Amino acid sequence: MDTDQQGGRLLSVNVGLPQDVAWHGRTVHTAVWKRPAPGPQLVRRLNIDGDGQGDLAGHGGEHRAVFVYQIESYQYWQQQLGRDDFGYGQFGENFTVAGLADDQVRIGDRYQIGEALFEVTQPRVTCYRVGIRMDDPRIPALLVSHHRPGFYLRVLHEGRVQAGDEIVPVASGPDGMTVAGVDALLYLPGHSRERVRQALRIPALPEGWKASFQALLDQPASPGAEGNSGLTAVSPPPAWPGFRPMTVTALDRETESVISVGLAEPGGAAVPPAQPGQFLTVRLPASPGGQPLVRSYSLSGSPGASSYRISVKREPHGAGSQFMHTRVRAGDRLKVAAPRGTFILRSGDTPVLLISAGVGATPVLAMLHALAEAGSGRDIWWIHGARSRADEPFAMESRSLLVELARGHRHISYSRPGPDDVRGRDYETAGRLSPDVLAALDLPRDAEAYLCGPVPFMAQVSDALASLGIDRARVHTEIFGATGSSTPGIAPVPARPPHPPAGQPGAGPQIAFARSGLTVAWDQDYASLLELAEACDVPVRWSCRTGVCHTCETALLSGTVGYAPDPVDDPADGSALICCSQPRGDLVLDL
Repeated sequence: MDTDQQGGRLLSVNVGLPQDVAWHGRTVHTAVWKRPAPGPQLVRRLNIDGDGQGDLAGHGGEHRAVFVYQIESYQYWQQQLGRDDFGYGQFGENFTVAGLADDQVRIGDRYQIGEALFEVTQPRVTCYRVGIRMDDPRIPALLVSHHRPGFYLRVLHEGRVQAGDEIVPVASGPDGMTVAGVDALLYLPGHSRERVRQALRIPALPEGWKASFQALLDQPASPGAEGNSGLTAVSPPPAWPGFRPMTVTALDRETESVISVGLAEPGGAAVPPAQPGQFLTVRLPASPGGQPLVRSYSLSGSPGASSYRISVKREPHGAGSQFMHTRVRAGDRLKVAAPRGTFILRSGDTPVLLISAGVGATPVLAMLHALAEAGSGRDIWWIHGARSRADEPFAMESRSLLVELARGHRHISYSRPGPDDVRGRDYETAGRLSPDVLAALDLPRDAEAYLCGPVPFMAQVSDALASLGIDRARVHTEIFGATGSSTPGIAPVPARPPHPPAGQPGAGPQIAFARSGLTVAWDQDYASLLELAEACDVPVRWSCRTGVCHTCETALLSGTVGYAPDPVDDPADGSALICCSQPRGDLVLDL
């Protein structure tokens, strides 16, 4: 046996099926409650007989078939937490073992247990449900910060196992990276590029982890504002904090319902450059004595221009767009936050698909400007859906930019062509921009795709591109308004529009949710900004709820926050982890 591994012993085999658990007024579907199973248990490729996972997006699957936790970590936590109420399965593990410490076991190690053969694949990705099981919401962060996450096994050979079985080392994982080391490399500060490259070479590490490490490796250096691109898309640091006045220099009508607004520095200096695809947030004085409206609009002009240009569609019931269309005039001053956003054109030589519908053309038009100005030799496709020529914003502008590109392609679909619209001149296909239309275009399969438009449109196009063989990781989307929620394991409830929280208004700072068009007062009874957002039915995204996973990372358009508890790794400059932060004054959040 060519291995220097230490073995161990299987103390308990624990199983549990998903169940609904009441938690903070909600229902959580979870299988984190595991209990010892007597006698031999059959371990199969995806789990143990009698076991299951409540959230297959975050748990389960071939590379997460069996979760392992050590009795030595039990003893550690009993001392750290001052508790003596632990039983086997307490941490949601399938195998409670003696030995196999996280700082000794390596990714790729193989072990024989009973009749079955296993391979170590990854550390556990901790989420809020282990905090529910432990009745301590700090647990997800503590498991990471104390280097005791536990780990998953892949089943290489099915068979029966039982308590008392010896854990026999069979082969050592390559590169010598331990479970604790890999976990810290992703979640804790200090993402050594050499160690990241080392992790990417481990054959047993699942593709999801490799994608996270590749994102860390690809992250450009920006001292003091790094963030963690392995966990979430990171926006470049904002050019200035909060809001500052800018002068309206132009108002141009693109279509009957879309205008473009020029914004410049009052003193005439050039504005800080934006990244192609980013947006501006503006504060609008809607009514005397009332709360200002806070709205975000995509930048549609050249990212390197001396002034900014945003484009706004007039919505029948949109207070912000109505204000922009009817009350803003050249020479006015508007308060503007710096360009933000992670929907940004990536550099490289791969083909580019710029796909949009309606006013969704705005951010991808900025990308087209950047490509044309760079004289890009990339294969570039401008694909757009509109009702008719009269309703197609930037028609002449996009066509003139495409002429400047050596390998530019255009395909326009009109759902209701006008009587003077000419096929072949104004548009290529009649009808909506559909999967069948995309399939007929012979699009390059190695392209980076950028989509913007209504949510159903983007979902349909994303699926269509995937069916054509384009990797979903290369399909990037920008959503109008509030983004979709991600609340793993929470039973669905009927959606409600954002609203002030129930009860008496708070007496604290004003918290503006920019995408949701809602401003409410902070109440110190809330433990975090996430809890306030949830009380307002503002769409939110989260998983750990205690500063580990960065799923909740949100652009902080104005103001500052404090943390309790502190996150295990800081967010990017200009962003906040809303799951564990509280306001230090008035805030504007990109939610």
